[in-house]
Amino acid sequence: MSEWKEICLMTDIPVLGSRRIARARGIDVAVFRNAEDQVFALLDRCPHKGGPLSQGIVFGTSVACPLHNWTIGLADGCAQGADEGCTPKFACKVEAGKVMLDPTELATLALDLEAPRAGPCATTGALGDQTFEVQAPHTA
Repeated sequence: MSEWKEICLMTDIPVLGSRRIARARGIDVAVFRNAEDQVFALLDRCPHKGGPLSQGIVFGTSVACPLHNWTIGLADGCAQGADEGCTPKFACKVEAGKVMLDPTELATLALDLEAPRAGPCATTGALGDQTFEVQAPHTA
């Protein structure tokens, strides 16, 4: 990994926050900054139900998924406690206040994972799809 791609300035990432990095292919990468100015990069997808980790709450060296509050380690991308599963991590470094990621990883890592789908048709298909089930309204 002798070549690195400059992504942003450290100051572009809020303390205890994140910034999403779009890729040409695949799910976005979330770059996090904690209170100690450590920077971490993970695929922006919780291993549980695919929630956007970039919208989670950063604390210490972890992020809480905004969907179901799973705690994901920023250093390794793995669920903590009794929860199981990992999201891919990306190599990153900070030099002279610039956040850099490995361009090879950005172009190749975790391209086979699907982005989570949200909305009323997320689990059963699109409207008009044979698998879409509509429940009748409840009557008293």
